[in-house]
Amino acid sequence: MHILVSDPLGDSGIAILEQQDGITFDHPGTKMSRAEVMAVIGDADGLIIRSGTTADAELLAAATKLKAIARAGVGVDNVDLAAATERGIVVMNTPSGNTIATAEMTLGLMLALARHIPRAHQALVEGRWERKEWMGTELNGKTLGLVGFGRVGQAVGTRAAAFGMKVVAYDPYLESIPDGATIVDNLEELYAQADYLSLHAVVTDETRHMINADAIASMKAGVRIINAARGSLIDTFALADAIKAGKVAGAGLDVYETEPPDENNPLIGLDGVVHTPHLGASTLEAQDAVADEAVRLMIDALLNNSYVSVVNQEVLAQISN
Repeated sequence: MHILVSDPLGDSGIAILEQQDGITFDHPGTKMSRAEVMAVIGDADGLIIRSGTTADAELLAAATKLKAIARAGVGVDNVDLAAATERGIVVMNTPSGNTIATAEMTLGLMLALARHIPRAHQALVEGRWERKEWMGTELNGKTLGLVGFGRVGQAVGTRAAAFGMKVVAYDPYLESIPDGATIVDNLEELYAQADYLSLHAVVTDETRHMINADAIASMKAGVRIINAARGSLIDTFALADAIKAGKVAGAGLDVYETEPPDENNPLIGLDGVVHTPHLGASTLEAQDAVADEAVRLMIDALLNNSYVSVVNQEVLAQISN
């Protein structure tokens, strides 16, 4: 079985592939261009990707031998799931490897906002000693609203509670009620309570631009919004307007609707916004974890017909027939 690894992958994952009997693989070590992927995808039984490769209908049509895709990460918005399912291609992700890294990044953005850390740092670098300028607030005693209470949301909630925050969450897909948070029945109730609002949802037709002008209008004045999930959850222009108007006190953003952000993105450089370039999973530990998990998922799929963390579950009935 031949595997194409078209995006950079942690060394530990590559080491597993090198030691595996019954497997050959291509891994240039850097992100392959679209043309490079298209030139060799026809030979691949398995495809391991991160966010750089777009497995759209055109690419999947060229992947005539492809049986499985493993995404080293959680989001699969760069995979055409309908086209994959139609072709009997199993799509798997690695939902646990990035959890701690993303949760810690979320808390980092919250602290940076609360204490004006980036702007105070820059002032000092530029030779200004401005202790009075950067008066902050404490997380202790504030209410954190979590939109989505899966692995990452729960990890954020646990850490926020250690800071003395009250944790409130909304997640319509919870099968059981985890400890550590008050679960509310609707977003309006969450918005009304949150001093900090952190997003941990996937992008669907229902959640795209869920943070829009109407949603912001129902939030507490002075709310701070954190997004280390997906940029498309936020209406960029509505958030910028709300920050300029003072309704939203600030935002901590690690993700953007277009990455890199467009030149006309009104949030870039706006006072009260802390930016990072999609670093949520960028830790050595997380990269090794998702690489190992993606490789093991792919090996089990190709050599043992064993499928775990399948995103397009309906394909399993199709390939078993």
